[in-house]
Amino acid sequence: MKDKIVEGTTTVGITCKDGVVFASERRASMGNLVAHKVAEKIFKINDHIVTTIAGSVGDAQSLMKVIEAEVSLYEMRNNEKISIKAAASLTANILRSGPMMVQTLLGGVDENGPSLYSLDPAGGMIKDEFISTGSGSIVAYGVLEDRCKEGLNVDEGLEIAIRAIKAATERDTYSGNGYLVAKVDKNGFEMLGDEKVDKILEKIKN
Repeated sequence: MKDKIVEGTTTVGITCKDGVVFASERRASMGNLVAHKVAEKIFKINDHIVTTIAGSVGDAQSLMKVIEAEVSLYEMRNNEKISIKAAASLTANILRSGPMMVQTLLGGVDENGPSLYSLDPAGGMIKDEFISTGSGSIVAYGVLEDRCKEGLNVDEGLEIAIRAIKAATERDTYSGNGYLVAKVDKNGFEMLGDEKVDKILEKIKN
């Protein structure tokens, strides 16, 4: 059953001057059924790399495990942190070897600064400043196009990302049931707690 569950998802990634932010909602759907209300769609690969997923839960879970293992192996063999571009290329190669029904965002911070990539099920890899995936992405992009600008800091990026997810959940029936929000900066990875997310939501309302 898990392999048949498809997340009609909304995920968002934004590159900021001092880091990368990610946001998603938590609904997993199977046709018109809300299969799960607590789906995990943001994954920490290591302290400086984060991914999001949209698509088949089974494929996504398998892919995340492989990426984490391959990144760890790379860093052990080379005795250095993997770059964001190299991690994205590695993920693209995994997807090309056996297409999975998953669209992935991968981003983080390395010695070259913050960066963000989108990877499609066939292994296509595109770098961009802001990206949204899933069924609610059309709505989310309206917010991102309007509000994203050069020189955003992480705090501004978090607010925009949550705005984008909020808009998507209000118009896309496959998106909803809460928020997952994370950031990566020079201090590493942080998944925002409910209290911090609620504070930003309250600011958006006002």
